[in-house]
Amino acid sequence: MQKRISPAFYVVAIGYSLIALVPFLWSIYTSFKPTSMVYHTWVPLKDLSFGSYKYLFTSPQVAFVQWLLNSIIVAIIVTVGNLIVNTLAGYAFARLKLPGKGPLFLVFLAVMMIPGQVIMVPMYMLLGHLGWIGNYSGLTIPFLMSPFMIFLARQFFLGMPKELEEAARVDGLGTWGIFLKIFLPMARPLMATQIIFTFQGNWNSLMWPSLLTTGSPNVYTLPVGLNSLYGQYNGYWNNILAGVLLLTIPMIIIFFIFQRQFVQGMATSGIK
Repeated sequence: MQKRISPAFYVVAIGYSLIALVPFLWSIYTSFKPTSMVYHTWVPLKDLSFGSYKYLFTSPQVAFVQWLLNSIIVAIIVTVGNLIVNTLAGYAFARLKLPGKGPLFLVFLAVMMIPGQVIMVPMYMLLGHLGWIGNYSGLTIPFLMSPFMIFLARQFFLGMPKELEEAARVDGLGTWGIFLKIFLPMARPLMATQIIFTFQGNWNSLMWPSLLTTGSPNVYTLPVGLNSLYGQYNGYWNNILAGVLLLTIPMIIIFFIFQRQFVQGMATSGIK
């Protein structure tokens, strides 16, 4: 018999949802306010407009379209690169017999334990020597792999039955054939998880893009560009919040496209 859920659970869930939604809804409301009424608590509906959104796309003082294009290019390159590198590395660690595979994997685990702030200065100096500051190379190449996602891929492939691999070898498939025809089609939940987390992390990233685009406004990503508005247009919160809300739209789209595979992956991991 299915256990009945307590009404208190629904009360807590609804209460938490309201707490989380109110700031977001207030941001939407503020983004439609005219600049002269930004600090008014209530604004008549007749005064609300899309003026802030129009300003972002038409004002010569704000390169919003360029920032958006930069974010799309960087996010797509980093996401695709991570899908290729992380998936192949995870498969190699899980299924291939390689010399030194165990110690090398321990190195990856050790890298995961190092705070990003510790390597910030040496990594910035290295990228400076390579000439990758202020261009797409610095924003993409250093982030084409993720130790955590490699670990996740390894654990996923370890959970697949060994009999599948043995049967594929009997049928004459080699290493690449087994990966491409057997394991990769079964790894859709893993791929969806990587796409969501990698795209989200890169799309919302502010710290590294701020450092790597210093003095190069033409390669600002969207979070960096919106952050620059604070000093230039202090008080124009309707414009800033309009940009922030537009920033969330691609991430929402990505999640809804891949949510089925993502939830399936989470459920499978829970069963394992």
